[in-house]
Amino acid sequence: MSLAITLADLQKQSGAVFAEDSVAAPLHYGNPHGEYAIADAEAGVVDFSQRCHFELTGNDRVKFLQNFCTNDLLPLQPGQGCEAFLTSLKGKVLAHLFVFVDENRLCIEAAAGTADVIAAHLDKYLIAEDVEIHPRSDEWGEFLLTGPDCLHRLSGLGIAVEDLLPYGHRAVDIDGIPLTIRRVNWTSQPGFSLVMARSELAAIWSRLIDGGIRPVGSQAFHALRIEACMPWDRVDITDDNLAQEVARTDQAISFSKGCYLGQEPIARIDALGHVNRELRGLRLTAGPVPPIGTPILGKEGGNAIGEITSAALSYRNDLPVALAYLRRNHVQPGGTVLVEQSDEPIPATVFWHE
Repeated sequence: MSLAITLADLQKQSGAVFAEDSVAAPLHYGNPHGEYAIADAEAGVVDFSQRCHFELTGNDRVKFLQNFCTNDLLPLQPGQGCEAFLTSLKGKVLAHLFVFVDENRLCIEAAAGTADVIAAHLDKYLIAEDVEIHPRSDEWGEFLLTGPDCLHRLSGLGIAVEDLLPYGHRAVDIDGIPLTIRRVNWTSQPGFSLVMARSELAAIWSRLIDGGIRPVGSQAFHALRIEACMPWDRVDITDDNLAQEVARTDQAISFSKGCYLGQEPIARIDALGHVNRELRGLRLTAGPVPPIGTPILGKEGGNAIGEITSAALSYRNDLPVALAYLRRNHVQPGGTVLVEQSDEPIPATVFWHE
């Protein structure tokens, strides 16, 4: 029996429902409304085993990656990390990266489906540097823990992480199984990713469930991350987006580091003071959940001023929430826009994280 089937069987024991003809994580476990409440008020575990991972080794690893990502890696010490974009020469986003610094390596984590783009881009510029790029997606797997009770549940598993700052990380073990725990902010609640050998996914999943952490499907997770204004690569972010359009500038872009590929257009936009469109959250006043690509109109109607990139039902109030790129004169939180529908446009309020 393969590892994937073994993990899926364990998830099915909890009522997992998968999309047809899909190897992705479970959509839900029979009660997405309840799973949302678990992740928002207790502690839940989300299957992130489809995400991609790289390991960079060699004496030039930091200097090399510094030349191709938007954030400043040089000040980071072992046990620290950051968010960054991998950008093209034109300052457009090739991938949304999460970089973690260890004593003798850099670990890169990114969304499912980005591995080939990341590998091709870095390999293209690797010439004589002392760097080895190791794809690890087939060897490493990941779970996300999210919810205010995570610290308590982790403590019950012998893991103390109260001192970890965002993207801080350390090596730990659960029942002798080694893994890395990372502090992440992908919903509005405390979050931790657990990265381990894929061969240990089923064992760790079982231990988490036994420890009182309850399974949460992707439907509830995406509702939570949309409410937290967390864009998702290959969903809200594509290579058509300038880095500043994604509205993660404070978290992912340094304007004081030296030159890197894509730095000139990014610096030029910063000097200009704005991009022409930017990602924002929308709280709709009625359903249904709008499909990706739905046009957004100004509050008086007229021509489209943006479009939806992701949407979900918020189980907090059973109304849709969405992320959308809006023209810059419509991005102010608290403003009203209209979501186009076949019958009548639905009013929505613009919001963004604080």
